Amino acid sequence: MRVIRQSTDLQARGRKVCVAIGVFDGVHLGHQQVIRQTTTDAEQQEALAVVITFDRHPNAVVAPERTPDLIYSLPQKLRAIEALGADVIWLIEFDKAFSQRSADDFVRNLARDFGHIHSVCVGSGFTFGHKRSGTVDSLRQLGKEMHFIVHGLAAVALDGETVSSTRIRDAIRNGQLDGASQMLGRGYALAGKVVRGDALGKKLGFPTANIDTTGLVVPPDGVYAAHAHVGNASYRAAVNIGVRPTVAASGAPRRVEAHLLDFKGELHDCEMELTFVEKLRAEGKFESVEALKLQIARDIQAARDLFDKT
Repeated sequence: MRVIRQSTDLQARGRKVCVAIGVFDGVHLGHQQVIRQTTTDAEQQEALAVVITFDRHPNAVVAPERTPDLIYSLPQKLRAIEALGADVIWLIEFDKAFSQRSADDFVRNLARDFGHIHSVCVGSGFTFGHKRSGTVDSLRQLGKEMHFIVHGLAAVALDGETVSSTRIRDAIRNGQLDGASQMLGRGYALAGKVVRGDALGKKLGFPTANIDTTGLVVPPDGVYAAHAHVGNASYRAAVNIGVRPTVAASGAPRRVEAHLLDFKGELHDCEMELTFVEKLRAEGKFESVEALKLQIARDIQAARDLFDKT
């Protein structure tokens, strides 16, 4: 799969192009329906399946005060889209200049640069362009003029409610990770770059990888068993989410720290993805560092026992 940064980089060389457009945070069941329609169209038409998405949530530019915490990091999102069979992702830098482009201008430039567009697939509530002036209906009018098909797919429902990124974020915040996984169509995972911490875990005898989760929605504080994925390798892990009340000052920021079982090596600057298996306990304050060390040892054994059982 190729990732392009400009529409002119596609160079379809006369091939038809089928397009899916969306923010696609989480690439959940509803998003998958949109992307799969595009890959199906592309297969039937011997065309390129192109997914158009953004490098950040549009609200980060047009309404910063309403920018949601994201479900997926950008690398996670790109991997999930690739897994659905996209040939190309056009990753748009969503900046102020782009936010001011009209819907009509965006579509006409897209048709000019991509060439023969066969179909455009979006969700039924899709809006685009400056001040969200473009809708599925206006996109269909442009499709009639420029001879491409528009699919405006209805939302997917689960348990009688619409699957949405907002609903998934709420489930994650409330610790309903199984529910989030069902709506995502895959196990819920949290990913970010490993950054340097204060090495306290190493001093306690349990070195941890500190994950940068800035801008991401994070599960409730506590200790979890998880699988840690780094590159093509996978490790069992015990993960702590919280403010470390036994060793950190009051008001300390939340951290996500993963202790990889039976691992020795350097992880700094690597991207790590944590797929949560089960919550082991809530975070708590202990009477001493020694008491904390004993509890961490018990947590790690509990994680081992859980993995061995499953």
